This record gives sequence, structure tokens and C-alpha cells, in this order.
Amino acid sequence: MKNNTRRGFMGKAFGAVAAVGAIGSLVAMKKTWDPLPSVKAAGFTTLDMSVYQENKLAVEKWRGKPIFVLKKTAAMVADQTEIQSVRDIVVDGAHYMVSIGLCTHLGCIPSYNANDKDFLCACHGGKFDYAGEVTKVPPPRGLDIPPFKIEGNTLVLGEKGPEYMKMKETGVTL
Repeated sequence: MKNNTRRGFMGKAFGAVAAVGAIGSLVAMKKTWDPLPSVKAAGFTTLDMSVYQENKLAVEKWRGKPIFVLKKTAAMVADQTEIQSVRDIVVDGAHYMVSIGLCTHLGCIPSYNANDKDFLCACHGGKFDYAGEVTKVPPPRGLDIPPFKIEGNTLVLGEKGPEYMKMKETGVTL
């Protein structure tokens, strides 16, 4: 009789230790799957839109990607077509072109020519206008617009605000 109770106790003790070990292993695995705090912090970038100058390209960084910010002049806004104007991000009455600075053809970084007001991808000769629309192929579509949310005079990259969702629904960006 004593032998059975000892065996029963040993079996329960072994089961309890195995359960604690399994739970500890699951917790450790979950921690390795969660993004690091530095990665979570890189998910959002806040831009103060009042610091940008007209027709001067600024390159910011979001999630390791270059972000083009171009404040448009009054002449640029007046000369835009309807297709170009739907890509505008308007903050405090100023119009901006904000896009991921990678060519949609093969991911090269286009350069901006302030005199011609266009972007040239030197790798394969693709061109984009100051709104980010393709003017010379091979790029298959305009420059992609990152998710954004407007908060006062700041733009928060990485959050999906109503302006971005409208662009996405109408096919302006992916």
C-alpha cells in the first residue's frame, strides 16, 4: 500500500514539474516572437510639417525606409491635375507630397530635380512628377504613400488616419 501512494505522489510531483517547465518554455517562446521595444518604437515617426521649405525635398526615415517630404509651392498646387491633387496631404493649408522614397519598379532611390520639379530613377530611367505620379515608365505605379494620420500641424507616419484610408479606398496608394 505504501508503495502505491509513493508512486502516485512521485507521478504527481513529476507531472507538476513538467507542467511548470512547459509553461516556462511557452512564456519564453512568446517573448522571442514579440517585436523588440526598439522595433515597436520605430513603427511611428512624427513629422512637424511647419519646418519644411517649398520645393525643397526633405528625406526622413520611417521603418528603415526613406520618406520623401516635398512642400509644394502655390504654383505647383495651381498647375496640378486632378490625378496629382488626390495625392496631396494638406496640413494647415499647405500641400505636401509625402511618399516612400523607393521606385516602384525595382526599389531604387530616385533623385529630385528642383528646377524640373520631378524625380528621376537613374537605374532604369523612370520618372515621377512632383506629386509622385509616373511620367516615364518602367515604374508600374506612382510612389507609394506610407500610412499617416494628421494631428494638428504634425504628421504621424505608421498610423492610419481618415485621410490615408480615403486614399487607400480610392486606389491612390497600396
